Amino acid sequence: MMDNKTDKRAIALKYDGTGAPTVSDKRYREMAEQLVEDFHQNGGLVHEDTVLADWLDRLAIGEEIPEALYYVIAELIAMAWFMEGKTPPGWEGFGINKKV
Repeated sequence: MMDNKTDKRAIALKYDGTGAPTVSDKRYREMAEQLVEDFHQNGGLVHEDTVLADWLDRLAIGEEIPEALYYVIAELIAMAWFMEGKTPPGWEGFGINKKV
């Protein structure tokens, strides 16, 4: 947890489609700004939530998110996939592009 609430931080998650997402990177201050910029340039989802960041900041790089965060992270991943026109494996028949 950051001592100064005005300090910037960025915590990146990695999800390979199986298992739980893991913390893949954590950066602070100017390096946090660079991580966010990199995500924007590569089309990644950037979500600002200080409470979620507090939880994720307690985890080590490579550590899986705790079960208590599964739903909120799943909703963010689903939104990111939806915005990219993707669906999870096995959900191909439920895609947003399906014509009725």
